[in-house]
Amino acid sequence: MIVGIDIGGTTTDAVAIKGKNVMRVISITASDPIAAASGALGKLVNSLGCSLTDIRIIVATGGGASSIDNAILGIPLKKIDEISAIGIGGKTLAGIDEGLVVSMGTGTPFVCVRNDEITHFGGTGVGGGCLLGLAKHILNINTLKTLEAMAEKGDLKKVDLTVGDIAGGPVGAVPADATASNFGKINEDSSDEDRALAVINLIAETLLVMSIFAARACNHETIVLTGKLVKVKKLVDIMKDRGKMFGVKLIVPKYAEYATAIGAAVSVKNTLLE
Repeated sequence: MIVGIDIGGTTTDAVAIKGKNVMRVISITASDPIAAASGALGKLVNSLGCSLTDIRIIVATGGGASSIDNAILGIPLKKIDEISAIGIGGKTLAGIDEGLVVSMGTGTPFVCVRNDEITHFGGTGVGGGCLLGLAKHILNINTLKTLEAMAEKGDLKKVDLTVGDIAGGPVGAVPADATASNFGKINEDSSDEDRALAVINLIAETLLVMSIFAARACNHETIVLTGKLVKVKKLVDIMKDRGKMFGVKLIVPKYAEYATAIGAAVSVKNTLLE
C-alpha cells in the first residue's frame, strides 16, 4: 500500500491506496505534526487490520510536513508540496485532465490543472475558518454541524437583499432571487436561524464567484470542489444552485474532503510502478 498524509494545523488526514483503490480514509485532531502523522498512521493501520510492513511508502504534504524527517516508524517517507497534492488529488478523483481545483479548507487555494501542469492561481482567506469564526461571533456556535442544522430552518429573504428587492424583478440574465447584498436587509425580525443560513450563503456565494473568476482566467470550464467544507451540504447545494446561473460545471467527487492526502499518495504511484 501507499499512504498519503495531509498534515494541517489542527486536522490530519491519512489515506491508504492499493492499486487503483482507496482502501481507507481517516482523520485525527492533533497540533504537533509528528504526533499527528504517527497517530494518523497508527489509526489507519489499526482500522485496516494490517501491519506496518504492508506499507511501501508514505507521502506527506500540508503545512506540518516540513517538521517530519524522512521516515515514520521505520517506513520511508517522501514529501510533496501542498499545491501539487491538491491538483493531483482533485483531477484524479474527478477523472479529468483539465480544470480548476478548489480546496475549501481553513482558507481556500485555487489550483489550475492542465494535464501534468499544476499552477497555483491564487487563494482567499474565505473558507472554513472564516465560516466558523463568523458563526461564533454572530451566533455563539462552535461547530459547523450545529450551524448547518440551524440554517435548515432559516429564511434568506429576512437577511439578504435580492435583485428583486431593488429592481422589482430580474435584471437581464440575473434572476430576481439572486443576491444583491449579503446581510443587506437584516433587521430585528431576523432570527438566529435566518442569520445561520445567511452566513453559509455568504461564504458559498463568495467562494463560487471567486472560483468562477479563477476558472475563466485559467480558461477552464470545469470546477472541482474539494476540502473539508464539502461536508457542509447546505454550502455545496448553494454553490451548485448559484452555479447554474453562470453555466459552470461543478464536480464534488467521492472522497473530496480527503483529496489532498489522496493526491500525495497518487503522486508517487506511477513512479513506483515504473
